[in-house]
Amino acid sequence: MCDTAAVTLRVVGAGLPRTGTTSLKEALTTLVGGPCYHMFELFGHPEHLPSWQAATDGEPVDWTTVFGGFRAAVDWPTSAFWPELIDAYPDAIVLLSTRSSPETWWASASSTVFPAMRSSPDPDESDWTRMIFSMVESRFTADFDDETSALRAYAAHNAAVRDRVPAERLLDWQPGDGWEPICERLGVAVPDEPFPHSNTGDDFRANLLNAVSSGSGDDT
Repeated sequence: MCDTAAVTLRVVGAGLPRTGTTSLKEALTTLVGGPCYHMFELFGHPEHLPSWQAATDGEPVDWTTVFGGFRAAVDWPTSAFWPELIDAYPDAIVLLSTRSSPETWWASASSTVFPAMRSSPDPDESDWTRMIFSMVESRFTADFDDETSALRAYAAHNAAVRDRVPAERLLDWQPGDGWEPICERLGVAVPDEPFPHSNTGDDFRANLLNAVSSGSGDDT
């Protein structure tokens, strides 16, 4: 359970990877006045892995051990556990990021995230890969590398978020929407700067290599 006295998250990102989540990380850090959790954070916080594995195994998690000090969270593994997190952080808006079409998402994910998973060590040999594979298989699809299965899982994920989250709490967002919808929902001014555009396919590969080699993600 989450100690409501210690709630920090203002935004729970429910969007899958490759839906502009790295750009959202940068944008939300600016808008919410604090750091935004992202998959790359795990490289710098290996102590979080047991909590994510516990969540994957259906065990209760004290989310303050993961999100303490953070003001927003996007990308996997956060978005895989959106049902638990929207209950744990009832005052946070739920930001569902998607792409212009499922096929656009697949073209991006199948050339970045999923090849990175295929090249990962055997899940039985690494706590990191064990958590990632068990999370994806239980919360997305075991056939993530198959286009038909992945597209079906993508559609089901987005539909589930839209069906469960009340309209007044849900922000359905695509990368081209920029600052305005997020700022309006958060009640903050639109920054006088372009919306971040980060983590293209080449960026993803460079960021992943840097995170793995340095043992840390983006600064928090």
